Amino acid sequence: MLLWCLILVVSTMAFCLSAVSGGGAGLILIPLMGLVMPASQIPAALSIGTAVSSAARIVLFRKAIRWDVVRHFAPTALPFAALGAWALSCMNPIYLSLFLGLFLIGNLPLIVQKHPVDPVTKPIRPVSLHILGGAVGFISGFTGTVGLIFNGFYYRMGLRKEEIVATRAANEIMLHLLKIILYAILNLLNFKAITVGAAIATAGILSSVIMAHLLRYLHDHLFRHIGYISMVAAGIVMMITSGRQIMHKDNVSIHYTHASEEISASLSWRQHVFTVEWERGDELELSHRQHASEEHGKPNGFIMHLSLHAGLQTVRTFDS
Repeated sequence: MLLWCLILVVSTMAFCLSAVSGGGAGLILIPLMGLVMPASQIPAALSIGTAVSSAARIVLFRKAIRWDVVRHFAPTALPFAALGAWALSCMNPIYLSLFLGLFLIGNLPLIVQKHPVDPVTKPIRPVSLHILGGAVGFISGFTGTVGLIFNGFYYRMGLRKEEIVATRAANEIMLHLLKIILYAILNLLNFKAITVGAAIATAGILSSVIMAHLLRYLHDHLFRHIGYISMVAAGIVMMITSGRQIMHKDNVSIHYTHASEEISASLSWRQHVFTVEWERGDELELSHRQHASEEHGKPNGFIMHLSLHAGLQTVRTFDS
């Protein structure tokens, strides 16, 4: 019982933060949900809670919804979400997660700027919204995360904070409903997922009611600032998480040695080993060695040696 109360309290806080920052509730809730259910059922339960939370925000902020954005966003978001789910079955999303982490960290300068500039309101072109919807749908279906990544686009549209919360909820609720249907078809929507999802949904409703009263007291500058901080924080988490997964999956390792006048550093990745050596204080050697594999056959590689006395020498090696 205590654990369920903890899930309710933490979920409410996470959704309140998500309403302001533009997402990130999943980053907080997934570790906690892992204590009560298998990892394969977490996306289904989280989708239920997020869908209900979005529905509550739509009801409470319905007058602030920018339907001109929604009607151009949704038609491409849904099919591209299905495309993203299909891509997930064909390839590993960790490299995209690494790229998205770098993209989010790129918002760091916006946090430290001393004089925040109000976004310039520009006419929203339908083509831009179709592209945005397709990108959101694909990344949502492929990685399961979407909110924080596209915060900057909402800011640049010149939407007020209430419009961002309401329009984002209207845009994303259809994606969450589509995911729930897919999870049901894949038999991932069992009683445990529905039960945990109901607890998170309750928290989503409570957080929406709380934010409906608090949001009016939150200045637009602070609203955007919290969003930027959340994007950078999420980017760091995604970089660390995906980086660890890549290092484990692709056998990535780094080695460094320093002895007398020789310095050597090497990077191992899959069957490849890249090495940089600084020898005798005036010679640089770069080398690449590829171990034998079923795909590439026998091992091979090359050595490039640069010396102030002997000049540049390149040798391609083929091990027997």
